[in-house]
Amino acid sequence: MFNKVLVVAVALVVTFCGISAAAAEKVLTMSTTTSTQASGLLDVLLPEFKSDTGIEIKVIAKGTGAAIRDGLDGNVDIIFVHAKAREEKFVAEGYGTKRYAVMHNDFIVIGPNDDPAAVSKTADVYAGLKSIAAVKAEFISRGDDSGTHTKEQFLWEKSGVKVVTNKREIVKKGEKVAVGFNEPADSADWYKSIGQGMGKTLTYADEKGAYTMTDRGTYIKYKYGKTPPIELSILSEGSEALANPYGIIPVNPKKFDHVKYDLAETFAKWLTSGRGQKLIGDYRLLDKQLFYPDAIPQ
Repeated sequence: MFNKVLVVAVALVVTFCGISAAAAEKVLTMSTTTSTQASGLLDVLLPEFKSDTGIEIKVIAKGTGAAIRDGLDGNVDIIFVHAKAREEKFVAEGYGTKRYAVMHNDFIVIGPNDDPAAVSKTADVYAGLKSIAAVKAEFISRGDDSGTHTKEQFLWEKSGVKVVTNKREIVKKGEKVAVGFNEPADSADWYKSIGQGMGKTLTYADEKGAYTMTDRGTYIKYKYGKTPPIELSILSEGSEALANPYGIIPVNPKKFDHVKYDLAETFAKWLTSGRGQKLIGDYRLLDKQLFYPDAIPQ
């Protein structure tokens, strides 16, 4: 009798372990920018993907720079970010198999309604930044090596405002490391680099009545989808330089043989299929479209 019970118990353990292993194989780990999560888009996409494929996605949301480093270290199976030049380098160096163009929105410069730097009266984003620097109006930077932060640094450099490289500490592989960021010169009293994600940066800038730069999707979420909403207004938009494309890249199994490449490729192809693209194009927040499909334009 004891032997029969033991055999049954062992059989149950083996079966359970087999089920657990099979379930684990259907879990994909993705590192992505905070804007895809903060905007609410992933809350729509991921349940639909799981329903279609049975694959669950574990999301690690952080700045684009940190998300790309996750891919460089082989810590995730796929990255979904928005810094096209860095994404293309990631693929060119063999860390990713292919960049799939997924969607785009745009960046905007926002600020207080009284607009002390008169950004809304300038011709383009470069002129707006020059005006902020000229009057030393408070500007809040994410300062986190994200895609948004990368774009912001590029805009300051191109604006004609004198920039300098300042060392800032960020967390990399669990340790603090100094990274050089390009920031306006002589700006310690008005330019604040806070090392936070987009949502926290928007909240802080709103509390301070300061200027900042954000992707439109997260702004809409915090302006129209939260209670209380932030009060900051859009002051500069529409410049070609503010384009914000997103790409998804499976991590290369030739670099890291443990990654779940088949699952990663399945998600990339699903996201850029008619099914995924329609979900992206149809996503609204208070009837406002946040993202526009790039693989199959709607």
